[in-house]
Amino acid sequence: MTSLNAHANQLASVEALAPIFKASGDPLRLEVLRVLRRDTFGVLELSQLFDMRQSGMSHHLKVMHKAGLLEPQREGNAIFYRRPLHLDSDKLTDQTIRQIFEMVDRVPLAEPLQRKIEAIRDQRADQSQAFFSRHAEQFREQQELIAAFDLYAEPTAELIRSRAGRQDWQTALEIGPGEGAFLPVLSGLFGHVVALDNSRNMLAKATRTCIDEKLNNVDLIEGVTDTLLARGDSFDLVVANMVLHHVPSPADIFLDAAALMNNGGCFVISDLCSHDQDWAKENCGDLWLGFEPEELTSWAADADLVAGEQLFIGLRNGFQVQVREFWKTSRPA
Repeated sequence: MTSLNAHANQLASVEALAPIFKASGDPLRLEVLRVLRRDTFGVLELSQLFDMRQSGMSHHLKVMHKAGLLEPQREGNAIFYRRPLHLDSDKLTDQTIRQIFEMVDRVPLAEPLQRKIEAIRDQRADQSQAFFSRHAEQFREQQELIAAFDLYAEPTAELIRSRAGRQDWQTALEIGPGEGAFLPVLSGLFGHVVALDNSRNMLAKATRTCIDEKLNNVDLIEGVTDTLLARGDSFDLVVANMVLHHVPSPADIFLDAAALMNNGGCFVISDLCSHDQDWAKENCGDLWLGFEPEELTSWAADADLVAGEQLFIGLRNGFQVQVREFWKTSRPA
């Protein structure tokens, strides 16, 4: 009887694998899985990437979703698709899906496809930059519709202070400093601070903050992380306060932060947890409606960063902020 039960269980396992292999047995679907390695795309974007009608792409996505190869992510009224966040290492089907991902990731994206992805990211970046150009004067008011600055800045500052006191840190980078409200904290803890923003209007406001606060050790640079990578800069700490939901490819920020950090350095993030308040896109210029904590952890792992302390701050208006730290190779006990 025992052998019969075991045989039945094996057959059930094999039957569970069949839809996965069937759904992945198509070159186009494998290409879709490759472009979803770190990015999240909507149906229209995927149709644009692969030059096919939306109805055809929707069919492929439905088949892959049913097989567990991807999952939908609602962003207000829009649906985006991503690889599943939760894969059980003890479950045969999830092990199989993970192996499929590992195999397709070994094949580099074709250059024409990579250019199309960059074009979509540029469209998203232009959308975000245009918003901040229009609303630079109302930046604080717009942001505080969601979360007052002190509610996430003070816990982030306390975390950084506790780490800086035990580390021989000298240099810090803030990505997207906004009006520069967090720069006094970094200026007081580090010998040299760089503030990086792709919005000239926001940099002008951050410059005014540095002048008013006499922050003489802060350099303000217009550009993106690629700008600093090309210069060969390196930092002990990288900070991104409420920035990820404005950038076209949040996963790439982790890769760039890791490349910009010295060994033993730390990447500290404060950002929104996933929510469904779509008005934030129009009123606050958000590209993404927050993130699941597992998303940040997964992106960090892809960048060879080790997750550290995490803090979750609930707000009265229903939003929740997460403060996270990720370490390059080594981390404090």
